[in-house]
Amino acid sequence: MSTSLTDTQLMALIDQVAGRDDAALKRLYDHTSSRLFGVALRVLRNREWAEDVLQEAYLTIWRVAGSYRETLSPPMAWMGLIVRSRALDFLRRRTADRAQLTQEFDDELAQTLQADQPSPVDIAQASEQATALHQCLGRLEHRHREVVSLAYLRDLSHGELAEQLKLPLGTVKTWIRRGLGQLRDCLSRYA
Repeated sequence: MSTSLTDTQLMALIDQVAGRDDAALKRLYDHTSSRLFGVALRVLRNREWAEDVLQEAYLTIWRVAGSYRETLSPPMAWMGLIVRSRALDFLRRRTADRAQLTQEFDDELAQTLQADQPSPVDIAQASEQATALHQCLGRLEHRHREVVSLAYLRDLSHGELAEQLKLPLGTVKTWIRRGLGQLRDCLSRYA
């Protein structure tokens, strides 16, 4: 890289770039890129991103060089503003891309955990309830546990239970009532 150019020399190069002079753009790049890279790097804090942004910035300078007005700002300030704007645009795009990815992930997660499927919280609560039920069933008298289990696990009616266990219907009903009462009392302690 050669020595720094004066503002007048930089303005002359920008005028030549406005006339679509490729060689002038190369000279402008050679004389200003290291300082403008520093601007991009300070905004982005990532060398690779700063290199990409610097390239975008010089393309923008190529496109808008005809709009440069030396009465409004010095050439390095004008080009620095372009680099800074491209760097901020880059960060906004990355943030938007990240937000889009996050939204896609959330949508995918929502589809995976549809309303008719239990959530992880529901599963944990069901597991706690199942543990409590198992412990409470274990505390029931053997006969009460047997009739309650058969009634609810095999979905047997009182009459079917009486027939299967060869017990009077009234006894089966009493044992179920007592067993359920004891279960209710025991489970209320876990709630």
